[in-house]
Amino acid sequence: MAPLSGIRVIDLTTVAMGPLASQWLGDLGADVIKVEAPEGDSTRRTGPAIEQGMAALFISTNRNKRSIALDLKTDAGRDALLSLIDSADVFMHNIRPQKLAGLGLGHVELLKRNPKLVYAGLHGFGESGPYGGKPAYDDIIQALSGCADLMGKQNGVPGYYPSIIADKTTGLIAAIAILSAIIGRQSSGEGVVVEIPMFECMTAFNLVEHLYGHIFNPPVAPLGYPRVLSKDRRPLRTRDGYVCMMPYTDSHWRAFFKEVGASELIDDPRFSSIGDRTQHIDELYKILSSYLLQRDSFDWLTVCEKLGIPAAPIRSLDDLLKDQHLEEVNFFQSYDDQSIGGICTPGVPILINGERPKSRIPPRLGEHGREILQEIGYDQEKLNRLLRSGTAQREKMGSSPLG
Repeated sequence: MAPLSGIRVIDLTTVAMGPLASQWLGDLGADVIKVEAPEGDSTRRTGPAIEQGMAALFISTNRNKRSIALDLKTDAGRDALLSLIDSADVFMHNIRPQKLAGLGLGHVELLKRNPKLVYAGLHGFGESGPYGGKPAYDDIIQALSGCADLMGKQNGVPGYYPSIIADKTTGLIAAIAILSAIIGRQSSGEGVVVEIPMFECMTAFNLVEHLYGHIFNPPVAPLGYPRVLSKDRRPLRTRDGYVCMMPYTDSHWRAFFKEVGASELIDDPRFSSIGDRTQHIDELYKILSSYLLQRDSFDWLTVCEKLGIPAAPIRSLDDLLKDQHLEEVNFFQSYDDQSIGGICTPGVPILINGERPKSRIPPRLGEHGREILQEIGYDQEKLNRLLRSGTAQREKMGSSPLG
């Protein structure tokens, strides 16, 4: 039995943050029902695609789910969604609360209908603050939460992390928050309202190390963790390329200084403890860089293995696809789809009792609509009426959104 087997999640989220959160819940065994507008989640069209509506980014963020397409602008569509929510343990969305309230989908209304519901709002900003209700995407949150400035402090020019890190980080936090609410409900028997704002989540993420001396009042040191912000914290050039080396503990540095014939630095007060090294990190990294230039990359990796110093070569994205370790642990999941052909994605990255949870290919738009509505008591006449009303529209390709 998967840990969340028997838990039903109604997922009204789109793009990346919410779908990643609900994907985790599906990976852990929850029945995740993805409710989409008749045109589908925008990520169905983001990136390369072999089949219309099944683009790369959608496939990456929507495994282990079922899909139903409903037009929430119609009474029939809203009624169908409300019936689904009545049957659910979790309702999650990333729609502005003002818009949801206009649809009758606010937390007050839904908890009256389903008093044990976990109601999760994934927002750009906390609703009680002046930014509440503003639109937010990854780049905007990276700018506001300090990410772009941190890149500038290290590189001289503000920039974005080359990853949708705000979406992915907040998606993980959302999954944790929803899981904790499910556990809490088991004890209290009462529904829970959970708010997961991107801005606050990413600010907390960045300030783990970068609040630094300002964690005390009054501050005892500037903001920013010096080791991480050092301009010399980067892959280090060797005689024939680059390596990533991370001497960190006192024993690591003592071993390194002995190896390069610089034993006098072991007792140098600038480098004798982790606190001293942090204060003089730029000097230390410059010394490290000067020695690495004297040998080839393979030599340094061999030395580090001998000395117990963490080190690694730089791997490209191409390298990851043929990495021996990932192959040995069966990390990648392959599908053979009749329409698309071969699909290869990262599998669920965790193990439960030594096994990787199963993965199902992401759903076509509305692929499971008929079976989902039948599960909550819709008979054939009611299903046909929903189709005739245009609430669920047929795709140009593939099956009807109601299955």
